[in-house]
Amino acid sequence: MTIDWNHFTPWASLTGGLLIGLASALLLILNGRIAGISGIVGGLLRPQKGDVAWRAAFVAGVVIAPVLFSLAARLPPLQVDASYPTLIVAGLLVGIGTRYGSGCTSGHGVCGLSRRSPRSAVATVAFTLAGFVTVYVIRHSIG
Repeated sequence: MTIDWNHFTPWASLTGGLLIGLASALLLILNGRIAGISGIVGGLLRPQKGDVAWRAAFVAGVVIAPVLFSLAARLPPLQVDASYPTLIVAGLLVGIGTRYGSGCTSGHGVCGLSRRSPRSAVATVAFTLAGFVTVYVIRHSIG
């Protein structure tokens, strides 16, 4: 394994991680809510009175943030090496997995682990192992 030193971005990555952690902590401290994307979007799909505004604002922020960033700096090139059917199937599988796992990587991996949740630790290990197995099968078995 080699590191592509020309594209190695430890400071940008550290800054991004700190911002995610800060945003998650602030949402929990100020609103008492977990910053799990699947739960936030799921709550928008089955809205409850008084619970929609913060969810819509969170999702809008996730969508608008890259647009605002692009005004200040150049976005990295985006390259997706998959067809639309593959992306659709992958998205559906992720959605099904978040339902079975009672949350997503942001809810379990970022928020759950920081709260020392044993359930989140198991879920995060399962997500990671599933990712390893998927990459191995796709790259080495299927081609």
